Amino acid sequence: MSRDPRGTDRDSAGVGRLLALLGAVLVPWTAFFTGDFVFAWGLVSADPFHVTTLPDYLYVHTAGLPDRLLAWPVAVLLYLLAVGSATLGTLVGPRWEDRRVTGGLLVLAGASDLWFSLGMARGGSAVIPSGTLALWTLAWWFHWSDLRNALWR
Repeated sequence: MSRDPRGTDRDSAGVGRLLALLGAVLVPWTAFFTGDFVFAWGLVSADPFHVTTLPDYLYVHTAGLPDRLLAWPVAVLLYLLAVGSATLGTLVGPRWEDRRVTGGLLVLAGASDLWFSLGMARGGSAVIPSGTLALWTLAWWFHWSDLRNALWR
């Protein structure tokens, strides 16, 4: 277990960060006022109860849909890349992760989820882009200094 110059345990902080990133899977990324939810893993419809997984959405239901509705799978891909980066940094070693990349992937994933939510709102649905809020909060909480140093060096 290594210590950073501030005297905190890097490994325990890394595990907490990784668990927080993984927790974004449990948050609905887009919430509709109709009671339907979009998660990283699928769509959940409340009335009647039905689940459409992300692979079904991609390979069965996307034929003929506008491209903006593909922003959700792109957001999930960017999120998974961020989780993979954080996993390498936490479990293998900090040399294996560039935290600026991890933070940037979270910001881009949040932006892609926002684009998806706005695309769904175009159809007349009122939505809450809670995934964008969650991903940007994670980027700010764990990676603000990394992103700040990358952008304003």
